[in-house]
Amino acid sequence: MLKRLDLKIISAHFITILLWASAFPGIRVALTAYSPEHISLLRLLVGSFVLIIIAVITKTPLPALKDIPIILLLGFLGFTVYQVALNYGEQTISAGVASLLVSTTPIFTALLAVFFFREKLGLWGWLGSLVGFCGVAFISVGGSTGDFAFNTGIILVLVASLSESIYFVFQCRYVKKYRAFPFTMYAIWSGTIFMLLFSPGLSDAIMDAPLNATLVILYLGIFPTIIPYFTLAYVTSRNGAAEATSTLYLTSVFAFLIAWIWLGEVPHFSAVTGGLITLIGVFIANIKKEDIVQENKNTQNLIK
Repeated sequence: MLKRLDLKIISAHFITILLWASAFPGIRVALTAYSPEHISLLRLLVGSFVLIIIAVITKTPLPALKDIPIILLLGFLGFTVYQVALNYGEQTISAGVASLLVSTTPIFTALLAVFFFREKLGLWGWLGSLVGFCGVAFISVGGSTGDFAFNTGIILVLVASLSESIYFVFQCRYVKKYRAFPFTMYAIWSGTIFMLLFSPGLSDAIMDAPLNATLVILYLGIFPTIIPYFTLAYVTSRNGAAEATSTLYLTSVFAFLIAWIWLGEVPHFSAVTGGLITLIGVFIANIKKEDIVQENKNTQNLIK
């Protein structure tokens, strides 16, 4: 049973990383024809439509009235703020560098989880996070072009990372209450509601945009928007927020690779070296995971 559970956790991590990594170059493609706001709006509309169909088929109940305000807030932070800030950031920085900055999410998440919920990250977890962050910093020195300059895009992507971290940490209670799939649906719908503010001009943008850019947004709305949040919420419900986001450092490695193949953004030597350092950090952070799983055994049994 333990092996089967471990395999599910590993698979959830891999799906999350791969699909989220593809979102960064996808956003760069969409930005050639759409504004940052319209990308987020169309992406969330597509995701919400698919989730409504799933909710009807699975007869997913609505959340309790008393939980709606916090769900709206979490949806706003985890989807509205995150996506709009990231899109604006990628107007001035490459897909690979944007993914590196979002890789600070595990650090923010770990600190928030420890401060608010007293989660135990452990010595290996902290050491691995430090090594992983050093890898991120090493890559940032050269980025994807060897010339990394600080600009407003960096600040915006860091804002996106922080807002996403808050979402990850404070979703734990509601994931346990509603389970991963229903809660993620509620959050995505909440984020979409706030994005409706930017609906004027969307129809004209769709008519004027080339088909490939629109198809990319459709992909973003179905795959990176929906599936990774399900898989990440699943891991969070099992092992906590810090554990769930501990491997997100790997997203930048895959993002550089996908951007290289898709967009021709050739990574600099520092990106390759930093990627290896990041992998080492993730390995170190997971050395003692069996102890964490054992400590959460009772919680896991309640969630099943």
